[in-house]
Amino acid sequence: MDPDPQLLLVTGFGPFRQHLTNPSWAAVQELKKLGSGDKIRLETVELPVHYQRVREILSRIWETQQPQLAVHVGVGTASKLIILEQCARNQGYKDPDVCGCYAAGSCCVDGGPEKIESLINMRSVCKNLAGLDIAIIYSRDAGRYLCEYAYYLSLYHGNQKAAFIHIPRLSNGLTVEKLGKALWMILQELLHQLDTQREPSVL
Repeated sequence: MDPDPQLLLVTGFGPFRQHLTNPSWAAVQELKKLGSGDKIRLETVELPVHYQRVREILSRIWETQQPQLAVHVGVGTASKLIILEQCARNQGYKDPDVCGCYAAGSCCVDGGPEKIESLINMRSVCKNLAGLDIAIIYSRDAGRYLCEYAYYLSLYHGNQKAAFIHIPRLSNGLTVEKLGKALWMILQELLHQLDTQREPSVL
């Protein structure tokens, strides 16, 4: 009997400033059209740009569903590239969310590690996907806002089985369909790396 498909959680963000429809959520929705194969059960969730709600949603998902991997997608408003974030930091969240609320204690998890790295080597992912239509780079600074906040929470609750992807804004030359296809390619590489890490070493 084939094993049950493993859960892949992919999130985008809700409305933010001038983005009544956040490009990150629009791109994530494209993944449903492309499919995920028989071995993966894809679940997409729209996260509000709100500290407390993000904490509640992600804590519940990790407690009850335990995804194989959580991939969070956000929009990098000043970027024309796709950016893969390697790590997230616990302290320094000083900007208010869309409701004017702040992160409790300006941190993600009280007493948590100052920095958590993803199990996935984002530099290697960038190298393997150098042929994408959209340029892709690696970063170690996710911006200390809701993007990095969500990333840290998943890294913390999910034992580092998380990734974060910053995508550029949509434009005439960069459609949501094109971004969706790029995200699909990135997800395949992330899952491949995770599977490779779980394979036992052969002596």
